[in-house]
Amino acid sequence: MSALFDEWLKFATHIGTVCIAEKRVIVGAESCTGGLIAAVLTSVSGSSAWVDRGFVTYSNEAKIEMLGVSQTTLDAFGAVSEETAREMAIGALRASRATLTYSVTGVAGPTGGSSAKPVGMVCFGFATANSVTSFTHYFSGERSAVREQSVNFVLGKLARAST
Repeated sequence: MSALFDEWLKFATHIGTVCIAEKRVIVGAESCTGGLIAAVLTSVSGSSAWVDRGFVTYSNEAKIEMLGVSQTTLDAFGAVSEETAREMAIGALRASRATLTYSVTGVAGPTGGSSAKPVGMVCFGFATANSVTSFTHYFSGERSAVREQSVNFVLGKLARAST
């Protein structure tokens, strides 16, 4: 196991402990991370008590079909946008028994970037029954580095939301 994964596992263990205590259930909707965050969370023994499911919605069609992301939103803002990330998080909440959801959509590279949406641009959404927030970050490095930084960001947010 790598040192990075060990660090992630510590975050996930903390998140799980708090989720159990507060009766929270997490669901993820991932695009550019391809389920990596869900894999980290479910690496914790007993995570089935606080992780319900994960959606890997790499294509726009999957975002629409599985999460109810609006075609209008995708046309107006694109798959890599806070608007889409918010709809992904809300859709994951509606399509599950979650009390807290996260979403990730971005350009991990090395291809797919543009001047408006460069490689490393990643949008995140977080939703509960009472709130939805979104963020955009511009990460540097190659594909794996962008994905790793995205996992770090989500685990950090979930750890803070679970305290």
